[in-house]
Amino acid sequence: MDYLLPSMLYRSSSLSRSSTEKDTNVPGPPSETICSMVLQILLPFLLAGLGTVSAGILLDFVQNWEVFLEVSEIFILVPAVLGMKGNLEMTLASRLSTAVNTGKMETTREKWTLIVGNLSLKQLQATVLGLLASLVAMLLGWMAEGTMPLNHIILLCSTSLFTAFITSLLQGILMVGVIMGSKRLGINPDNVATPMAASFGDLITLALLACSSQWFYYTYPYVLYLVDLVLLCLIPLWINIASKHPATHILLRTGWEPVITAMVISSVGGLILEKTVSYPNLAGILPYAPVMNGIGGNLVSIQSSRISTNLHFTFSPGEVPVDRAGCFNPCRTFFGSGANHRSAKVLLFLVIPGQLIFILAIHLMKGAHTLPSALFTFLFIFASLIQVSSLLLIADCLIHLLWRKQKDPDSYAIPYLTALGDLFGTSLLALAFLLLWCAGDSGIIQVRKKNNSKALRNDRTITQ
Repeated sequence: MDYLLPSMLYRSSSLSRSSTEKDTNVPGPPSETICSMVLQILLPFLLAGLGTVSAGILLDFVQNWEVFLEVSEIFILVPAVLGMKGNLEMTLASRLSTAVNTGKMETTREKWTLIVGNLSLKQLQATVLGLLASLVAMLLGWMAEGTMPLNHIILLCSTSLFTAFITSLLQGILMVGVIMGSKRLGINPDNVATPMAASFGDLITLALLACSSQWFYYTYPYVLYLVDLVLLCLIPLWINIASKHPATHILLRTGWEPVITAMVISSVGGLILEKTVSYPNLAGILPYAPVMNGIGGNLVSIQSSRISTNLHFTFSPGEVPVDRAGCFNPCRTFFGSGANHRSAKVLLFLVIPGQLIFILAIHLMKGAHTLPSALFTFLFIFASLIQVSSLLLIADCLIHLLWRKQKDPDSYAIPYLTALGDLFGTSLLALAFLLLWCAGDSGIIQVRKKNNSKALRNDRTITQ
């Protein structure tokens, strides 16, 4: 039995009783039509997409900074830190959204105990995972290059710890505000919390990662040791605060496996990104990688949070819907009349217009008088559809499997799903750029300026 489940933590709640004895006073998620679902998801989705677009442009810009040229392992660190940040934010959002929808944050005492406990736990996880992310990046870099200078190791540790700690604190507070605001406005937090968690989180995290690494690269070595020491010494404080709430107390012992495994998976995606960038003809992947990975993770996190809330509210731990009792059928994910079937189709549909907007935004933000070529657009959207559909299928199977095994999907599912999104997204995007290069397609077409009579022409080099 997973003690994170409502039946163990909230013995007075409706969820601790059988489905026939459920308390009708528990509000549940707001009712919604397809139209209201799309409207609630669309704005956070577009904001999240623009945030990842900005992060991609920033990554393309900072790749020529001296610290990125001298310490190439930072490219391995980028997906790991971004993924870790996303995992912690989205699991926090999913847990709090479920708590709101199932009536566990009605009193002021319940609300603040749950919020403070979860934020303290998140700071602890951010600190530990920031350290582990740097060690994994160091290990993968050493395996690839054969050497790893000590000053590079210290730089990676300090950068990862500092970035993870600061961004986790700022975005955790913001996330609590979004969820409580959604509750007041009568909006289902499952639809807005997870994409809002990532709206400008990637941009803020990447900017802090780049700036802190550049600053640490030029500063005195003792400053790096001092930063590491201060952040690590705060660990006992976070443990003490988190242990005061039953849910976070249990997570102190059981919540590490998914986020650590996810960090390792994201680091493998980072290694693929580093190797792809090392080939000049494929270096144009950088501005698109955060978009591909971020959008896939955002969409599957919405679906994960919705399915988890439905299971918490409708079934007792270990019980699953009748159509999930047998072997997993992929067709059931998208074809059916239930709310989760509709949301899966809506989320998959959003990929095409969303990615078209984001591709165009990247080209406009780069300031070039170009448009993406037809082949590039097709390959990018096709890769994104494969990524998102695969993640939605895996989410449907994984969440019901976790629930059947009496494990809380809010704490276990999202880290695996977003990490797989990073791995799938980076791999598929690298393959798309390789196909473009083999086909001799630049990925862009030049557009005629006003008063310019020159014919349209193609640039034969992959866009940087």
